[in-house]
Amino acid sequence: MPTRSPLASRIRTKRWNDPVEKADGFRLLVCRFRPRGVRKDAETWGAWWPQLGPSRELHAAIYGKDGPPIAWSEFERRYVAEMREQREAIASLAARVAGGERITLLCSSACVDPAHCHRTLLANLVGSRSSRA
Repeated sequence: MPTRSPLASRIRTKRWNDPVEKADGFRLLVCRFRPRGVRKDAETWGAWWPQLGPSRELHAAIYGKDGPPIAWSEFERRYVAEMREQREAIASLAARVAGGERITLLCSSACVDPAHCHRTLLANLVGSRSSRA
């Protein structure tokens, strides 16, 4: 996994239902599935890019929906591989960060451990890319 660049301090991660703070900047929901029951006027994010969430298959695999849950290391490997298809979206976020914008990547309210959540893997990918932007 790439190491975080100095520009990565402009990238935050939270759950979508964590309190909104001015320092969040652009709040981007990066879940494959939109939170259920949240009215449009109650959304805490500025945009939703579901393609930056794990695929339906990978989401099912980590939660053990079709068999035993996969290990975090396997999830990480597969998620990073999936994100190779999202180079343009990641480059877009990296350019915004390199330009001085703050971005907060939001995930499910169920993701309580940021160390084991794709939002942190994605933040590292964006941060690594922004240092090259």
